[in-house]
Order: sequence, then C-alpha cells, then structure tokens
Amino acid sequence: MSDGSQIKARRFKLIVAYDGTAYAGWQVQPHDASVQQEIEKALLKICGQKVKVHGSGRTDRGVHARGQVAHVDLSTRLSLEALGRALNARLPPDIRVLRLVTVRSDFHARRSACRKEYRYFVWNAATVLPDKRLYSTHVYRPLDMAAMRKAAAFFVGRHDFASFTANPQREVASTVREVYGCTISKKGPEIVFRVSGEGFLYKQVRSMVGFLLRVGEGAERPEAVADLLASAAPRKARVPSAMPQGLFLWRVFYRLANRKGSG
Repeated sequence: MSDGSQIKARRFKLIVAYDGTAYAGWQVQPHDASVQQEIEKALLKICGQKVKVHGSGRTDRGVHARGQVAHVDLSTRLSLEALGRALNARLPPDIRVLRLVTVRSDFHARRSACRKEYRYFVWNAATVLPDKRLYSTHVYRPLDMAAMRKAAAFFVGRHDFASFTANPQREVASTVREVYGCTISKKGPEIVFRVSGEGFLYKQVRSMVGFLLRVGEGAERPEAVADLLASAAPRKARVPSAMPQGLFLWRVFYRLANRKGSG
C-alpha cells in the first residue's frame, strides 16, 4: 500500500534480530534470500516505495543477530508503532524489528557506529541438544578454559589482524583493527566468547574463535596468537573459521545521541 509520495522523508533507525539459518547473510544477493532483501520487500508492500536499507555491517550466511542496526529513509504518514507492527506482520517469522525510532538525517547505521559486540556460542559436550544445534557450534572434545582465556587476552588492543581474516574478494584499506575486549565464560556445557571492537574484518571473529578452539584442544599454544598478530601474514590453514551458526551480532554502539531533535 502507498501512503503518499509528497510527504517529507524521515530517517528511521531499526534494531533487527534474525535467525540467519535460511539466509545468505544480511546483504542482498542476486540468487539467494537475504535479511536486507526481506526488509526491503516488506517496506515496499507497506509504503509502496522501493528503498534501500543500510545495515551496520554484513553478516555471513548462517550467522544470526540480536542487535543488527539499520537505517532507511521513508516518506510515510504511519506512526512508529504502526510502522513497526506492519513490518513484523509482513516479515518472515525468523526476522523481527525489535525497535524503531526516527533519527537525524546525518545518522548512518554503519559510518556512525563506534563499537560492535559479537558473541559466539559453543556447546561443549558429547551430544548437542537439538534446540542448540542451529545456534551454537558443537565441540565434543574437552576444552582447556585457562589456555583459551590466556590466548584471548593477546587479541585485546590495536593489531594487524591479517592472519585472522579471510579474503573478502574486495579491496580492504587496512587490516589493522582495535579489539576492546575478548572474554570467555562457561556455564555447564555452554561456552560463550564475547568479542567487542571498533569494527571487524571479513570472518575475523570466526577466525579468532576458530583459533581459540584449537588452543583449547591443545593443538596450539596460547602465545601463538601473539606470534600470528606480530607476523601480520595472510591467514593460513592453521587458523580455521569457526562454523557460522554459533555467531551472533549482539549489539552495535553509537557515540552520539541520534534520535531526531536530540543533542
């Protein structure tokens, strides 16, 4: 339905959660379903406008989100509450808009972000529960928590992460990134890796976790993280990417208030 093309456009900020199992990732793909595409299709039905939804970053095939942030410019008379309800009524059940606010026109979901937090879930037991299989990686071997925590500490700080990123098939200006925190907690068989930083390279978090799991299994020393960071060499086979289903984009942080009319 269309609600008028003469209405002044407003910029909306969306907090989006999704189960990435059925999608080729966040970004629109030519032959596969994506989360961005589903939201744009829903907005076309609601507002009669073909629009582009801008995300805070890409997530890969099978990766989930609890707090993906996006923005979109829309000309609509609908209230925030009505627009949010209409979106969730038209989106597939594995995608939900959790929050919707209007923001200033200079807000950008990706460029305005100052920090992101990812969480990676591992189920460390002989058997994985059926309801955990799509939302955690199953590791049946015992893992050395102390060794993994020691290794994780080496990631914190500003480093060249060339050894912990895959080739994105596009030019990257720099492989230097700052990691603010990398912690590991365990409750029963569930292990949670929490990684926060200014931004991340292609498959960086999955590569970090993949290597930490090798440390936990005894295949690598904790100090090997420092060695790889110092080398800044392209990633080799010794740094595997952890499986996608354990990864969640948990939260995106913004330095300045971005509500419309706020300071």
